[in-house]
Amino acid sequence: QACTYPCQCPSQPLQCPPGTSQVLDACGCCKVCARQLGELCSLQKPCDHHKGLYCDFSKIHRGSGICLAHEGATCDLLGKIYHNGESFQPTCKLQCICMDGAIGCIPLCSDDLRLPSPECPNPRRVKFRNKCCEEWICEEGSEENRFETAMAVFREDPAHKPELNNLQENCLVQTTEWSACSKSCGMGISARVTNDNPQCRLEKETRLCMVRPCDFPTEKTKKGKKCVRTPKPRQSLHFEFSGCTSTRSYRPKFCGSCTDGRCCTPYVTSTVEVEFRCPEGDFFQRKMMFIKVCSCHYDCPRDNDIFLATYHRRMIGDHV
Repeated sequence: QACTYPCQCPSQPLQCPPGTSQVLDACGCCKVCARQLGELCSLQKPCDHHKGLYCDFSKIHRGSGICLAHEGATCDLLGKIYHNGESFQPTCKLQCICMDGAIGCIPLCSDDLRLPSPECPNPRRVKFRNKCCEEWICEEGSEENRFETAMAVFREDPAHKPELNNLQENCLVQTTEWSACSKSCGMGISARVTNDNPQCRLEKETRLCMVRPCDFPTEKTKKGKKCVRTPKPRQSLHFEFSGCTSTRSYRPKFCGSCTDGRCCTPYVTSTVEVEFRCPEGDFFQRKMMFIKVCSCHYDCPRDNDIFLATYHRRMIGDHV
């Protein structure tokens, strides 16, 4: 099918199922929902290359093909085997994919937190019948309890009570420390909880993090020393995230390693906005952790996976 220019794309925003990428068609014109493993594909309906899928035209004729995955390791979850590139739902709350032996999942339910406020003094999550995800309900309390609850979040002002249209001005900002990086090497995620927003509502905020690259060469341990520093890379590097690359290069600090059973992890960090460019031409920004100081300790993470992480050592001195 020949391409026609200028491009004419639908005016309505594209709505794709959770976990499905938006990719450009063969003409480089319009975004389409990428075809998944085992689905029919064509030049105008490409496969999801972010998941290592390609369109195999050898089995079906007339310009159509079928999405197959490049060779890779299978995944085993609770005794069930999934092929490389295969998407699946182990529960109604998770959409997962097998990528070369590793399982990645995105939540289908919102995990937002809600802080008591004058409009909702007693928020509570409730499971409704025939619904997978819990929903927030606001329980009414007495006027006295309502005001006491609000005062836990809002600044005391004897002149007047907090008003709904003045939430941000009266909001007492509360922010937790950033959690440890979800991976001990490679790109991971760090999170914190804050109510620094117009609604004064407690929400989870995330940032990307990299304690050290998985293939980064480390220095040899000097005689008499049990830990080594991991130096800055000699050449600046570009970060990669979800198939997209940072628009500028960086020379970040990384944490080293120890030979005496201790772990070397970030202790003082900063947070910087990093811009990424995707193969389809899209740009987006993500907050990312940059290491200032590392520390060695015995409180080590037990694994290197975001879904199994039990490591919650806190960092201090974060500066945006």
